[in-house]
Amino acid sequence: MIADENHVNAALTQPIQWESIKWGHCEAVVKKLQVRIAKATRNGNYHKAKSLQWLLTHSYSAKCLAVRKVMLNKGKNTPGVDGHIITTNKGKGELVNCLKRRGYRAKPLRRVHILKADGKSKRPLGIPTIKDRSMQALYSLAVTPVAEATADGNSYGFRPKRSCADAIEQCFKVLASRVDPQWILEADIKGCFDNISHEWMLKHILMDKWILKQWLRAGYIETGKLFPTESGSPQGGLISPVLSNLVLDGIEALLKDKFGKRPIGINLIRYADDFIITAKTKECLEQQVKPLLIEFLEERGLQLSLKKTRITHITDGFNFLGQNVRKYPNGRNRYKLLIKPSKDNIKTFMTKIRKLIRKSRGLDQVTLIKILNSKIRGWANYHRFVVSKEIFSRMDYEIWAALWKWSKWRHPKKSAGWILNRYYQRQNLKNFCFSGLEKLDNGQINRHTLTLMSDIPIRRHIKIRLTANPFDSEFDAYFERRKSAWMKRNSKGRGIAYRMIKNQHGTCAHCRKAITMYDNWQLHLLTRASKGGSYRSGNLGIFHDKCHREVFTSCSAGSGTGHTNKV
Repeated sequence: MIADENHVNAALTQPIQWESIKWGHCEAVVKKLQVRIAKATRNGNYHKAKSLQWLLTHSYSAKCLAVRKVMLNKGKNTPGVDGHIITTNKGKGELVNCLKRRGYRAKPLRRVHILKADGKSKRPLGIPTIKDRSMQALYSLAVTPVAEATADGNSYGFRPKRSCADAIEQCFKVLASRVDPQWILEADIKGCFDNISHEWMLKHILMDKWILKQWLRAGYIETGKLFPTESGSPQGGLISPVLSNLVLDGIEALLKDKFGKRPIGINLIRYADDFIITAKTKECLEQQVKPLLIEFLEERGLQLSLKKTRITHITDGFNFLGQNVRKYPNGRNRYKLLIKPSKDNIKTFMTKIRKLIRKSRGLDQVTLIKILNSKIRGWANYHRFVVSKEIFSRMDYEIWAALWKWSKWRHPKKSAGWILNRYYQRQNLKNFCFSGLEKLDNGQINRHTLTLMSDIPIRRHIKIRLTANPFDSEFDAYFERRKSAWMKRNSKGRGIAYRMIKNQHGTCAHCRKAITMYDNWQLHLLTRASKGGSYRSGNLGIFHDKCHREVFTSCSAGSGTGHTNKV
C-alpha cells in the first residue's frame, strides 16, 4: 500500500481529477497510518511516530482529505488576507498539488471580531488563507493520533467520538451519590488561546517544529497593519483545538501524582479550556488543588482568572457547558442531583428566536417554519440528555406566543378565529399547531409543521469509556457496539438496520442463519476500522450478537490482545 502511495506522490504535480478521487481508498490509507502513529506514541517510540507523521503529511491521500475537509467547512467562502477562495473542482485539485513542505510560508491571519455567547462582548478570531487552512488540516491528521494517545481520560472537547454529553454524564457519575464530593472548583483560564507559550509548544508537541513555528509566528493583519504574535495558538485554524488539548493534557496525571492513583473525591472533567475539579472539602481545593493548577498553567504561559474562578458547593449549583448542575432537597437530610439547561442558555436561545421571528415578518409561513425547526431541533437535541422536559414545554409556549404576535402583525384587522384557521391546524391530536402548506414544482403539496421540543424524547446518554481510543485496534469491537446501540435507540438507525437485514435476505452475514430486527444483533465492519474500514454500506454487515463476539474473540486470540465488548 505504501509503495502505491509513493508512486502516486511521484506524479503529484500532474493535474488531479477531483471527481475521480477514490475517497474510500484515501480514508483507508490515512487511517492505517494514524493507527501506527498512535501505537508508536503509546509505546514511547517517538522517533518512529515522527517518521510516520512525515509519511502521512507527504501522502497524496492525506492531502486530498485535508482539502476536502476545508471545502466542506462552513467557512470555505471566507477568504484570508489574500482574498482567495476556491469554488471549482479544478481549483481543489490544484490546491492538493500546492500542499508541500518545501518552500511553504504561512501568511498572516486576517483578524476579525465576533460576538461571544452573551451577545455583548467580542473576541478576536484569526482567519487563515485557504492554503494555510489546508496545511493545518493536513498536519492535524498526523497530530490527532498523538493527542488521543496522550490525552486525559476525562477530556471531552474536540476529540473524535466524544461530545459535551459525555462530559455532562461524567458530572452525574461523580456527583450524584450521597458520598460523592460536594465542592467544585470552576476554573477559568484567562485568554487561553492568546497566551499559550510558544516555547513550551515547540518543545513538547510531537509534530514538525518548522511547520508549527510558521503558524505560531505568522502574525495577524488588522486595520491594514501587521502585528506580530509572541504567544498563543492560531485561533480560527483547524489545528488550534488539537494544539490546545495537547497543551492542557496532563492535569489528570498531576492530580494522581499528588493524591494517589485512585484519589477519593478528586475528579477532573474538562471540555477544551472549560473544566471543573471536585473535592470533598473546600480547603482541599483552595490549599492543595488550586496552587497545583496555577503552577501547571504557568509552565505553559497561562493564568487562572481569579475573578471568574470560584469554588462552589453542589447545593448552590454551577453552570457547565450550558447546563446547570445542582443538588436539590429531596426529603429529610437527603438531596437529589438534577442537571437542567442553565437559565443563561435558555435566555440566550429565546432571545435569538424572538429576534429571528421579528425580523422574519416579510417571510412566508413555510420558510419561517423551516428556519425555526432547524434551530429548535438543534437546541433540543443538545439538551435532551438531561432533565429538560418541563423546560421544553415552557419554551414551546413562549415560541408559540411569539409566533402569535407575528401572525397578528401580518393581519392586524383580522379576527383571532380567522388567524387560527389561516396559520394553525390540528396535528397528531394537538390543537393550534403552527403549520403551512408548500406547493412543489411537480405539483405535489407538502405540509410543514413547527417542531415542538416537548415531542423530543428525553434519553439518558451512554458515556464513552475513559480509555477508548478510535486509533487503537483493541477498541474496534467497542465502537461497533456503541454504534449498534445508537442504531437500536434511533428510528433512523433502525431503518438502516432493517434495510441491511433485507439485503442480507434475512440471514446473519457471518453464520448465514436467520436473523430479524427482534433478535440481539450487532453492526459489524467487514474491514475493521483500525485497518482502514469505514461505515460505508459496502463494508457493513448485521451479525448475531454471539457471532460478533466470536469474530472479535478469534481476532484477539490471534493477535494476543483481549477485548471487552461492553458499551
